Amino acid sequence: MNYLVTGCAGFIGCFTACELLRAGHTVTGLDSVNDYYPTDLKEERLALVEKTAAENSASRWEFIRGELEDTALVDSLFARKQFDIVIHLAAQAGVRYSIENPGAYISSNIAGFLSILEACRNHPPSHLVYASSSSVYGLNRSDAFSEQDRCDHPVSMYAATKRSNELMAHTYSHLYNLPVTGLRFFTVYGPLGRPDMAYFKFANAIMQDRPIDVYNNGDLLRDFTYIDDVVRAIVLIADKPAAPDPDFSPRTPLPDRSAAPFRVYNIGNAHPERLERFISLIEEYLGKTAKKNYLPMQDGDVYMTSADTEALERAFGWKPDTPLETGLKRFIDWYKEKKPWQQ
Repeated sequence: MNYLVTGCAGFIGCFTACELLRAGHTVTGLDSVNDYYPTDLKEERLALVEKTAAENSASRWEFIRGELEDTALVDSLFARKQFDIVIHLAAQAGVRYSIENPGAYISSNIAGFLSILEACRNHPPSHLVYASSSSVYGLNRSDAFSEQDRCDHPVSMYAATKRSNELMAHTYSHLYNLPVTGLRFFTVYGPLGRPDMAYFKFANAIMQDRPIDVYNNGDLLRDFTYIDDVVRAIVLIADKPAAPDPDFSPRTPLPDRSAAPFRVYNIGNAHPERLERFISLIEEYLGKTAKKNYLPMQDGDVYMTSADTEALERAFGWKPDTPLETGLKRFIDWYKEKKPWQQ
């Protein structure tokens, strides 16, 4: 198959591209390699993709450095490559950063996604898979967030743009019969992960003998999901284009499906962990005790993220199989080898 993976220098995009290359596919990567966080980590991920491609002679790899908002570039790329499947993972990430720099999210996550949708309309793939986020659940309170819950109350610009992506995707699916599937990721972690994520920042602060900021006095729950489990779900979903729901009712519509070929799935661990336990495991694996600076809940944050993944299990037989202890140990092993706190 002929794949496009946007955001291939990003955390999830890198490992997705590697998995597709190992399976012998043709993969094109598109990424701007911006400096939201240090680009050396992004270049390291790209080097890993290059290495994976070189080790798998049946696969082919091409990297394009460019902006999603460059509509001429994106359209010409689609015209030249005629992709079978598009996996759109590029976005401006970060909840708290979106409060300080909302314009960056409109540019990348709205205008950039529109560029991808238009290219898909002009050069239709068999399936468009795109990254949404658990943050779309916003002010919802539930033991486990379901794709059938309404998502009308986002609490950050990041969440608002991701919910907008879902609505934009449905519009193009309806108007142009484009199969689209949205993926609501829940706190993805692992080696080569994003340095702006809590687990990476905690590790840096602990190793540098700086206090770590623990929000809501540590009383937070997160559905930490290991990168390998996430990539396995992406590849399974990408291979099965969304289809119209024959039982869709316009009178009582469900938000995760449609009369158009449109679906949305949670990708999470389905087992939320307390932040305090998460920190204690990092301390144990680093062999150092954290200095903790307890703070109130931050604007744009939510108390708990917990994924109901029954729909994904029914449709694809997918379940996460990496315990938090195993996944964090793998991250810390990589972290100790690379020593990013010294850079």
